[in-house]
Amino acid sequence: MKRKLMEILACPIDKYHPLELHVFEEKDEIVEGLIVCPKCLRWYPIRDEIPEMLPDELRKATEDLPFLKRWKEKVPANIVAEGQPFNLKA
Repeated sequence: MKRKLMEILACPIDKYHPLELHVFEEKDEIVEGLIVCPKCLRWYPIRDEIPEMLPDELRKATEDLPFLKRWKEKVPANIVAEGQPFNLKA
């Protein structure tokens, strides 16, 4: 994903803009990272250079939780504990 894309992205749930970007791995583009809506605390993974900004009903805990666990040390603490639709509090 190119950083410039952040200028136009808004949360698909509450339409909030601007979103926060947390980069975990970057080459020519952002390879792995996290996009966070500070308003509703929803987080969207960036995997293989693709931002996955799906609504809650199309997301799968079996895919998102392993991603969150993998990058736990780089994910903001409020997302680890309270992120939507999934978090690591349980």
